[in-house]
Formats: sequence, C-alpha cells, structure tokens
Amino acid sequence: MHGMSDPAALRPLLAIETSCDDTACAILAHDGTILAEGVLSQNDHAILGGVVPEIAARAHLDALPALVQSVLSKASLTLADIDTFAGTTGPGLIGGLIVGSSYAKGLALALGRPFIAVNHIEGHVLTARLPSLEANLQFPFLTMLVSGGHCQCISVEKTGQYIRLGGTIDDAAGEAFDKVAKMLGLGWPGGPALEKLAGEGRDDAFALPRPLKGREGCDFSFSGLKTAVSRLIEPQGSGALPRQFAADVAASFQRAVADVMADRAEHALAMAPHSTALVVAGGVAANRTLRSALEAVAERHDIRFIAPPLRLCTDNAVMIGWAALERLHAGEQPHEIDVAARPRWPLSERQPAAALS
Repeated sequence: MHGMSDPAALRPLLAIETSCDDTACAILAHDGTILAEGVLSQNDHAILGGVVPEIAARAHLDALPALVQSVLSKASLTLADIDTFAGTTGPGLIGGLIVGSSYAKGLALALGRPFIAVNHIEGHVLTARLPSLEANLQFPFLTMLVSGGHCQCISVEKTGQYIRLGGTIDDAAGEAFDKVAKMLGLGWPGGPALEKLAGEGRDDAFALPRPLKGREGCDFSFSGLKTAVSRLIEPQGSGALPRQFAADVAASFQRAVADVMADRAEHALAMAPHSTALVVAGGVAANRTLRSALEAVAERHDIRFIAPPLRLCTDNAVMIGWAALERLHAGEQPHEIDVAARPRWPLSERQPAAALS
C-alpha cells in the first residue's frame, strides 16, 4: 500500500476528530512533530444546556472543509503532500463520527492514500507519549481518563494492549461537574465555571458522600454525589442561590470528586503495580484540585505524574494522529477504507467492524 513500506519514510499524516462537539484537524510529521492543528468549538449547545447530536453533526459537516484547508495552510502543505489520513471512528456521537471519518476516508480515496480508523479513547490514552511533551514516557503506565463522557482507569501495557481496570457505572466525572454546575446556575459547560466558583468557597462546608471510596477495585459512581448536592440545594428554592452558599457547595463537591479519584487511583495502582507513571487525561484533567490529588497519589507511590497541557486533554486531532502513528510504528497495517463508525468501541477490540454492504 502507498507509502507503508517504511513508517519512518512517511510524509505527513492528517487526522480528523469529530466524536462530540469539537471539530478538530491536525497534521503530524512521521516522528510525531505537530506541524499544524486547529479546533473549532461549537457554541450553539450552551443555549440548549448540552450537546444536541444532530446539530453537532451538521456543524461538523459545515466546518470541516475550511478547517482542513486552514490547517494545511498553516503547515504550508497541500493535500498532495499528505501520505496517510486518520479519523476518529468511535466511540462517540454516531452522527459526528460518520461525518468526520467519512471526510477523512473521502480524502484518502481521492488521493489513493491509506486510511486509519482510530479509537477516540486510544487517542487520549497515548497522548502523554507525544514527543513534543518531552516526557519520554515508557510502557507500562496507568492512565486515568476523566472527561464528560468517560471515566476509566486503563493500564497501558504497550501500543494496542490495554487493560481496563475500572470505569464509571453511572455518570462520568465531567457529566457530574456539568450537572452540578447547572444546579448552581453556572450554565454549560460547567466544569471551568464551577472550579472558579469553588475558589471562593470552603471545601469542608458540607459533608458530601464519597461514592465507592474504599471499595475494592477502581470503578466510579457519581450519581449519588450529584443527588446529594441536589438535596442540599433544594431548600434554597428556585431563585438565585446566595453567592457564598453556592461557592461552598461547589468547593465541597469538587473536593468530594477529588477524594474519590485519588482513592480510585490508589486502587488502580494496586491492581497494576508495575506502572511507571500515573497519567491523567480528558477534559476534567484541567481541574487543578483533581490534578493535585492525583499528583499526591503518584508521589506516595514514587512514580511520575504526567498531565498533558489542557489543549491536548480536551478532544483534539493531535491525539488521533499520534495514536495512528504509534500503531504504524508498531508495525500495524492501516484499516481498509470500508470500516464502519461505531458509537461504542471498547479498547479491547482492536479492529473496528467493516461497514455493511
């Protein structure tokens, strides 16, 4: 197949990510150097209080042509210079996945280039190994993926070999942050606003539950914590909450989540004692209280703590391109062009299914 005899000889790779409400494109050199990147965030969903899949898919379709051209221009390249195309093919919102992966496939077909179907979670998991981060992260390591849609502990043994140690059994951490922020009148997305408000409050003001803390394993549950916050706020009525009360609730909630995450990290490291580092990824990884709690866990275990910069924690195409390159460098062949986008794609399933004819 074109350009695949020697991964080190590859010309640049172009990756597209459209699994939720961010439209992203990036171009990486064969060694992982980021040549150019771009992310367009959709603002329409804030008015509606959450991502509307159909609106997101249409927005991806509208944004992709100009975004791809913009990223190519930033890199001083044309499509003819691209050797390989990659696209997020799952998991995520199916409409967006179809739009983005189909666009990447179309470019690959038109140019006679390979297409690589990338798992969105694998992108997050491998981000910390990006050469530009200079972490020189070696396998195996433990990744805690904490985002609006995912909350998982994954032992990363090597490229393509992942052990899911635990995950959420109801709300993901980011989802809980957004829902509690909405209760506090902070709008959507709520994570950054809640963290800012929490800075004005006392994190010991209210005794909130720590779901599953101390329990065996490293599964997560935030539904009960969210309900406890709702009951705490309910007596205040339907009007605007007193500022100090809201700040204390935000701080107490944030501390409860951090305590749970730290406890789950302790249990995960006990399940994967060979881990050389604790990596945190996903949008919620931007929360400073959470990072601090996990960093303390890593220190207690005398291993490295790695948190990629925010732009690489939230959904982006750099991580998709890097995951594709990791697999090429590991000797894997690109997927066929007819692989199907899928809303659920466990990391344990290395190959996506072929599209139905």
